[in-house]
Amino acid sequence: MPKLIIINGAPSVGKSTVARLVFARLPNSAFLDGDDVWQINPFEVTERTKAIVERNIPFVLRGYLEAGYDYVILAWVMHQQAIIDWLLDQLQDLDFGLRVFTLIAEEETAQARWRESSGQQGTSEVVSDRLRQSLELATMKIDTTHLTPEQVAERILAAI
Repeated sequence: MPKLIIINGAPSVGKSTVARLVFARLPNSAFLDGDDVWQINPFEVTERTKAIVERNIPFVLRGYLEAGYDYVILAWVMHQQAIIDWLLDQLQDLDFGLRVFTLIAEEETAQARWRESSGQQGTSEVVSDRLRQSLELATMKIDTTHLTPEQVAERILAAI
């Protein structure tokens, strides 16, 4: 039975980096970064673009889960339980194991990482809001503040 491994959290907590490390260590695995199905120019969050993502992510995950991979890894900002529940509902007819990891970080750390990756100044309200919401999820939390991506990946691998 395949295992779906979800690595979620706020922007700039290390989801994509950690998920790629986990993917590299798991044989017979597939990886989807949620950002990959949201590559649009100009980038905008509208009902139309959200509908595209809501079709694409379950479609790709379903394909990987049905293709016989032992592990399917998804990295995506899923800051509300309703998003996780919605996604799992789209896959409810499939038989798979599930592990959900929420990466968190101290707000100062996440904001500094966001500034570094985006080239922006100041703070991001989205980062702050998503961090607060992520803390409320009923998932395994891993604080990335003082850990390297490799250390976070090792914790996930040990848990699965």
